[in-house]
Amino acid sequence: MDQALYQRLVSELANSGVEEIGVFYLGESFLLDWLPEAIAYARKECGIPYVFLTTNGRMATPDKVNACIKAGLNSLKFSFNHSGPDQLQEVTGVDGRNFGIIRENIQKSRAIRDYLRDTRGLECGVYASSILYDREQRRAMEEAVSGILPYVDEHYYLPLYNQGALTTGTALAYGYTPSPGNRGRIGALRDPVPCWSAFTEGHITWDGHLSACCFDHSASWRMGDLKKTSFNESWHSRPFRELRRAHLKKNLQGTPCQECVAWS
Repeated sequence: MDQALYQRLVSELANSGVEEIGVFYLGESFLLDWLPEAIAYARKECGIPYVFLTTNGRMATPDKVNACIKAGLNSLKFSFNHSGPDQLQEVTGVDGRNFGIIRENIQKSRAIRDYLRDTRGLECGVYASSILYDREQRRAMEEAVSGILPYVDEHYYLPLYNQGALTTGTALAYGYTPSPGNRGRIGALRDPVPCWSAFTEGHITWDGHLSACCFDHSASWRMGDLKKTSFNESWHSRPFRELRRAHLKKNLQGTPCQECVAWS
């Protein structure tokens, strides 16, 4: 995202009363060289109380994590979704040797957090989540998860989301049954309709569009162009109101959400 656009949007969100901002969306935030500046701007310049991000861990090197926590990051969550090097390489295409790097980055992130908390009073939660493909995957993950548990404040499992129906075919080909919609975490699953996200979260793409969905890989849920309108105008736009109305009626035929929640 262009830095000037980011600052304009965060300032606008703060003035609208937004209290939490996630500095990530469908990508790896640690690739951004001004990520600490983005966090500091939200926390210190705009007064956003809570800034968080999710990472796959490969790029969450100690120097970057250190800079982000110092900038005011409140929560760092690792997506820890593979039982070992072989599965990492099979599912993502990334060299399996990165599995050890990810575990090491989690361990060092905890040490950095503890040091900054004890010496400077900086609080930042360190968390991890894992996708629960099926019971076999959970058994395979137990050893891997046990290796990171001492270094995270909390670990939890997520269902295998179908990512707006984008991954349904692939999941079924592997013998997995994806979960419809965005139902939260295992142990506290919600009904897929109405989708809580459409009413409580705004997702802003790198090029400044407001999306209704965290699974919007294909620009199917765009509700407004924030380069042309304010956040509040797009949040209350006619397409967004109509989509929410459809969710409340539990009739999503003809909406972008139809395949996501009704694929089965």
